[in-house]
Amino acid sequence: MPASFSIDQFIANHVTFRDTSLFAADLAAHEATLRDRIAGRSVLVIGGAGTIGASYIRAMLRFEPARLYVADLSENGLTELTRDLRSAPGQFVPADYKTYPVSFGSRTFGRLLRQEGPFDIVAHFAAHKHVRSEKDRYSIEAMLENNVLNTVQLLDLLLEQPPQHFFCVSTDKAANPANVMGASKKLMEEAVLAYAGMLPATTARFANVAFSNGSLPAGFLERLAKKQPLSAPSDVLRYFVAPQESGELCLLACMLGMPGDIFFPKLAAPQMLTFSAIADALLRNLGYEPEPCATEAEAREKARGMRAGDKRWPVYYFESDTSGEKSFEEFYTETEQVDWQRLQALGIVKGRAKHDIASIRSVCDDLRNLFEQPELQKEAIVEVLTQLVPTFHHVETGKGLDQKM
Repeated sequence: MPASFSIDQFIANHVTFRDTSLFAADLAAHEATLRDRIAGRSVLVIGGAGTIGASYIRAMLRFEPARLYVADLSENGLTELTRDLRSAPGQFVPADYKTYPVSFGSRTFGRLLRQEGPFDIVAHFAAHKHVRSEKDRYSIEAMLENNVLNTVQLLDLLLEQPPQHFFCVSTDKAANPANVMGASKKLMEEAVLAYAGMLPATTARFANVAFSNGSLPAGFLERLAKKQPLSAPSDVLRYFVAPQESGELCLLACMLGMPGDIFFPKLAAPQMLTFSAIADALLRNLGYEPEPCATEAEAREKARGMRAGDKRWPVYYFESDTSGEKSFEEFYTETEQVDWQRLQALGIVKGRAKHDIASIRSVCDDLRNLFEQPELQKEAIVEVLTQLVPTFHHVETGKGLDQKM
């Protein structure tokens, strides 16, 4: 990658088309409130080594909390987070800063929370986020365990020492879900709403985070570094926010929300992009011209034959045909009540609890019992989820993303 290339500038110029943050005005308008609620407080961030969690931490540190603990399964991710914070000019890091490579569903985490708590602010970003993670009963079980069962366990732990603010990230795919990931996040939202009567719990659905860890655009950079072709769907439209914006969105939702609020960015349909359009823009920004290929095999062969100085880069674009994919994104449904006035750049779904805490715990027990069945198939889990999430209409094609480049 050329030394002059800036991923942040590329995102601003070619993905979000914004020079300043979408949330700059809301942050400025609520500066005093945010500082009053964060300065000197203790903060626990779960899943803080990922793109969104780390961006949330950077947005939070501007207001100088007294204590910051970060838990994440990625030991390497926590190491990089710490190195980045310690190396950034002018970056505030509290004296009491600790990272823990632990699962938030583990006994170790439970002991940590009980012994080191209470925390004033708890933000939860640990999640399975990929549609590709629903290929069979094992991957679906892991997803539901992480997104639903462990989150409910966390909510129960927090009841022992309630924070002043609790935030749990959701996804736009929870609105009329077409895949298991979206259905799992919808169930997570239902859990948050059930506990919101006893915890100050909020959540947020939001757009794709441009070039976030594990995302398709981030994969473009990996393919370029390895001299491999770029591959992307040409018909899937998505909203995008910059990594910085993702953290600011979650900070506003966490600190300014009322219990049960579900936040989302105010973005309009013309702002959606295809992944293939981002790939083309990236290549041209780097001085290459996309060279369309009819098949994956052709794209791989042309990439293998590239020589130094070549200015054409092989790409393979296709119409999406994998399970669980929606052709567009939506942040709320027709039956949900939306507050458009409270914040300039964020709409707020006024969440209504459909379950009480006992009912949510019962759902979790039912899921655990389901997973005990030795011959359990994906179809049976999807059927149960359809009963639990009436808006879930699974798109099944028999093909998965693991079968593509």
